[in-house]
Amino acid sequence: MDLNKNLEKYADLLVRIGLNLHEGDNLTIRLSEYALPLARLIARKAYQAGVGDIQLVFNDDAITLSRFLEARDESFETYPEYQVDFAEKLFLDNHHVLNLHAPNPDLLKPADPARIAQWQKVAGMANKRLMKYTMQNKVKWCVAAVACPAWADAAFPGMPEQDAVQKLWDNIFMTTRVDQADPIAAWEAHDQQLKAHRNFLNKARFDRVHYKGPGTDLMVGLVKDHIWEGGSGFSAAGDRFFANIPTEEVFSMPDADRVEGTLRATMPLSLRGQIVDDFHFTFKDGKVVDFDAGVGKQILADLLKMDEGATRLGEIALVADNSPISNTGILFKNTLFDENASCHFALGAAYSENLEGAAERSEEENRKLGMNDSVIHVDFMVGSKEVTVTGIKADGSETVLLKDGEWMI
Repeated sequence: MDLNKNLEKYADLLVRIGLNLHEGDNLTIRLSEYALPLARLIARKAYQAGVGDIQLVFNDDAITLSRFLEARDESFETYPEYQVDFAEKLFLDNHHVLNLHAPNPDLLKPADPARIAQWQKVAGMANKRLMKYTMQNKVKWCVAAVACPAWADAAFPGMPEQDAVQKLWDNIFMTTRVDQADPIAAWEAHDQQLKAHRNFLNKARFDRVHYKGPGTDLMVGLVKDHIWEGGSGFSAAGDRFFANIPTEEVFSMPDADRVEGTLRATMPLSLRGQIVDDFHFTFKDGKVVDFDAGVGKQILADLLKMDEGATRLGEIALVADNSPISNTGILFKNTLFDENASCHFALGAAYSENLEGAAERSEEENRKLGMNDSVIHVDFMVGSKEVTVTGIKADGSETVLLKDGEWMI
């Protein structure tokens, strides 16, 4: 594939479809060095679309790792409040957010897990007031991927670096439909397919969803006035956007107090520069009461200690096995891609768009209705061709939603 040509198309897709940028908008781009060529293309197209101001939030893996290895302990005890204040002022100034993600799944493997857990909790609590801007779609936001050597090596171990990076870019362009003649038209058609499944599920009004497969027998209650969403969404100002590119999911809100049984993850989880694998959770009255992992158990233990909501579900998402990402046969070791190849759940905070009237109520009122609240939102994969998903209505009638990895509706 022609990398430069596809980067132009990718930038155009993110500006026009991902964030739907136009006059009056401002833009914050979160990026690393590997995203700079794409970010420059995006900035030019964003300014052409009428964007007034672009701010860059830069991160570097080597500096991040050095901090966790070398910084003094006290530097992990507090979070600079001015950073939160500045980020909130950007949101209030109509800044929308594009996260150009170039992950290193094993970045923090050499670091002290206690330091990582401490910083996750401190940073999570400090930034909690910012979560509403994205979790409630007060602004437009989009997460997209950028190939980098560390991620390419994790996805294609043993392959020469240049070949691995090129292969990763090829798969990014394919799964985001950038390789098609008209990516914009392809995304419009894809959005309609996701909306068809969303509409079916919203009309069905299921009370709960049953997952059954190897190591999994889980009953997940849905909040009473739940809403299924998928594909494009809308900001508080009424602008259409896509929070994830790629996306293949239709998702809704589980009742944080009505989850019973055991589930086994079907893919590894890359979590803040570390890998968790071969893990399962057991739920009672909505709460994780038991868990284990073949790799990374302490990482899960620290995650579940973040707050009370970290032990409960905030999202339920259905994804067919026959999707562009799943059909690659690649384990990307990156949640943005792996979650769109498999049904998944999220521990932690729920999205207000999945509960009717949630944005107009207080956190306390929504929590009484079953909406989970937390400083985290961590997706993990539970779907495969061996997992059957069944929707169950209040009267006990059942409809198989996914079987052998495919939609049955």
